Amino acid sequence: MKIHTPRLLALPALLAALYGVTPALAHDHASHTKHAAPAAQSSAPQIAFEKFKLANGLEVILAPNKKLPVVTVNIWYHVGPANEEPGLTGFAHLFEHMMFAGTKHVPRGMADKLLESIGVTDSNGTTDFDRTNYFDTVPANQLETALWIHADRMGYLLDVLDQTALSNQQDVVRNERRQSVENRPYGIVEEGLIQLMLPKGHPYYAVVMGSHEDIQNAKLADIRNFFTRYYTPNNASLVLAGDFDPAQAKRLVQKYFGSFKRGPDVAKPKVETPKITEERRAVITDQVELPRVFMGWLTSPAYTPGDMELSLAAQILGGGKASRLYKKLVYEKQIAQDVAAAQYSNALTSMFMMDVTARPGKTAQEIEAAMEEELVRLRDEGPTEQELERARNTIETLVLTTVEKSSGLANQLNHYNQYTGDPGYLEKDLQRMRSVTPAAIKAAVAAQLQKNMRAVVHGVPGEKKLAPEVPVPPQAKEVKGEAKAMHAAESWRQKQPKAGPEPKLSLPQAQQFKLDNGLQVIYHKNPSLPLVAAELVIKSGAGSNPAQRPGLADFTSKMLEEGSQKRNALQIADELAQLGATVSSGSGQDASFVKMLSLRSNFARTLDVVADMVLNPAFPQAEIERQRAARMGELTQEKENPNQIAARVARMVQYGPQHPAAYPQIGSEQSMKDLQREDVLAFWRQHYLPNNAALVVSGDIDEAELKKLANQYFGAWKSGAAPQEKRISAMPGAAKVVLVDKPGASQTAVRVIADGPLRKDSQLDALEVLNAAMGGLFTSRINHNLREVKGYTYGVYSRLNPGRQYGNFSLGGGIRADATGDAISIMFKEVKDMLGKPMAAGEFKGARNAQVLTLPATFATNAVISQSMANLFIYDLPLDYYSKLPQRFAAVTPQSAQKAGIKYLQPELLKVIAVGDKAKVLPQLEKLKMGKIEERDAEGKLK
Repeated sequence: MKIHTPRLLALPALLAALYGVTPALAHDHASHTKHAAPAAQSSAPQIAFEKFKLANGLEVILAPNKKLPVVTVNIWYHVGPANEEPGLTGFAHLFEHMMFAGTKHVPRGMADKLLESIGVTDSNGTTDFDRTNYFDTVPANQLETALWIHADRMGYLLDVLDQTALSNQQDVVRNERRQSVENRPYGIVEEGLIQLMLPKGHPYYAVVMGSHEDIQNAKLADIRNFFTRYYTPNNASLVLAGDFDPAQAKRLVQKYFGSFKRGPDVAKPKVETPKITEERRAVITDQVELPRVFMGWLTSPAYTPGDMELSLAAQILGGGKASRLYKKLVYEKQIAQDVAAAQYSNALTSMFMMDVTARPGKTAQEIEAAMEEELVRLRDEGPTEQELERARNTIETLVLTTVEKSSGLANQLNHYNQYTGDPGYLEKDLQRMRSVTPAAIKAAVAAQLQKNMRAVVHGVPGEKKLAPEVPVPPQAKEVKGEAKAMHAAESWRQKQPKAGPEPKLSLPQAQQFKLDNGLQVIYHKNPSLPLVAAELVIKSGAGSNPAQRPGLADFTSKMLEEGSQKRNALQIADELAQLGATVSSGSGQDASFVKMLSLRSNFARTLDVVADMVLNPAFPQAEIERQRAARMGELTQEKENPNQIAARVARMVQYGPQHPAAYPQIGSEQSMKDLQREDVLAFWRQHYLPNNAALVVSGDIDEAELKKLANQYFGAWKSGAAPQEKRISAMPGAAKVVLVDKPGASQTAVRVIADGPLRKDSQLDALEVLNAAMGGLFTSRINHNLREVKGYTYGVYSRLNPGRQYGNFSLGGGIRADATGDAISIMFKEVKDMLGKPMAAGEFKGARNAQVLTLPATFATNAVISQSMANLFIYDLPLDYYSKLPQRFAAVTPQSAQKAGIKYLQPELLKVIAVGDKAKVLPQLEKLKMGKIEERDAEGKLK
């Protein structure tokens, strides 16, 4: 519906494997045969589930869990690009969008509004090569409403399907293609790699998005045929995961899905994927600043011999700082900006891919030679046992975090069900991974990743060459009687189900103690999984940067990872990977941090490494130079990304060049060139003090153990004079409209900005409610108008960023180039209308409920809980802040929301930044008559 999720995870088949789940009694609805569960062989907690089948063929998987008062409804249709016909590329994805267009009993737009008003989270639909899925996480008492909506899509879409809905979604999907492929750096290069690997006509050739031509050529009859063939109960599987009663859930599933007719049997696609027998090469130019080299191989399909071995090989080659490509290309040779490797596991063929971005001044040829060297070494020698262990341990932690949320667990159960037929395949997959040896990885790499079996693409700076523009034809006339029912009418479906009894709203409340040196320890015990998430937070961020050193706070925090007095950078990376821990450092406007996530059993050793990094940094000059070079590369890359350009320019326009908030965390090219080791050391000495810090922990750990660990690792940290914040006045420019030229851009990155409230502003809660209705929700006025009505965008949203010293408001998104002016005009009109009178009761209730009822689900993971508790420290909020948040939202009224909006969002306070093709955009901006139009470069400097 809203977002096509690309396959970003390096090990898709493993995301649930290491959870150590042992299935409960498998239940076949037809025979009622029960099977004994195999014994667990992992220390990870077990999750019980039950699988059965309705008479019409719908597979149902139930996984009850009382951890939070929420439940996820996740349905997979076993159809994707693998099932598409020639000339209809991108059709499965287009159809995914059509499923949100409205049904017989849930008119267009009503489902999203209903779901948001009852507190939905993790609500979306996605398309991948072999499947399409739809999912919503709702409060536990709203399970029946979610089932009602999902069932109506399956049963009654055809009853109201019309040309208006199709034309609108064609516009939306084409905007998505512009945003996610054509206007994204290296987007057309990645697409080009897959199309070099596969023959034209192969189901995966057009990737998921398809072409503008095929998307536009889709006809209403195609939609009907696709629905009738693939969107049937016997081609779907439904998972419920979370807080529900299994007996009641069975009755509800039977009620809402049981009367649907079985559809025709759907055979699995049988496609022969031709092997690559001779290296294929291409050079693709794109509007990028740095060369990037892509390599791709066609490999073992999912869950067949070699797939697991190559998944682990990908982690060893490109999985973080402990990987071979990072160590050799980024760290040692310093020729690469970033590295990645992945085994993308699919049914018809998997694809093993590597990509590396060059540092400024380095060529694609240099990068390819270095990639080849590491690949040959792995192919000839294989990995070490230690490398293999690091890969396993890292994945185990990541997998546990994936299934912390009911939405992640539900999707994994459906994943295994589709690819193996067994939702209980988790333990078998765990064993599959455990059985892999270094020799097996060496053999798989030697057999499948040879030079003559690959495609190589160099993505280099140059002209972005796109297919000729496909015009949008006049909308076809509606034909009366064209809709056709697929299932019998059932009058009871007309009414939205009543909600069950409201679950008790119980939000995490932090506990706290303080060490003798002033270090605050804030914690929340959460024993649901053997995981611990923590942050060491320093109450000094970008706002504490010296005027001539933007980026210093973030640079200092990143340098903590680059070596201590007893561990160098690679030793830190290797030790953390060996523990299966992830550690990252950085800064925000008001604080710097070191975040960590580990298995509960390894938390003490993880904390040992982190304490050493923070308390005993070495700041070696060689590492400072490496970090400086990496940042210069990042700053160069920013110039190729329209959204990052818009964000940077917006800061400069809003605050002026002397203000700390005028720069993103990374700073500026000049500050990175001028930065010295003495600057880093001075910032660390001044700000990294225990009485300016907090250790924030959420997970499977109790207070006694935490006190012991905190004193052990941080008790000797010496306190000092806490730094004093200095408030600096902003010096914004006078222009109302700013244009940054991006020749040839198919979209314009638009930002509308203004000053916003501080974190402790008494009107913040009221403004959050108003913002939700105006531009914060999917069904907000602005997004609905620009996306669903006009078809100008894939999505436009607004957000508040309240800080300790200053806050801001931002509204924007990617707009079709030829609609830029009209879209901006509509944004201003919607803001003006929102401030003109208080919201109507229904709209207000939905916006306020969306803030309150989603709160339990937003505390679903330890990482989120620790981040939320860190905010208590950063912004000097009381420990009961979150537990009392519902009461504060309850006090908001339509009038108080309007009043807050009038204070901050008057149209005359708003400024516009547009990053797009000047030739197309400037005439449109001039027609708006909003005053002087300034032209600036990608850094926000006046031209």
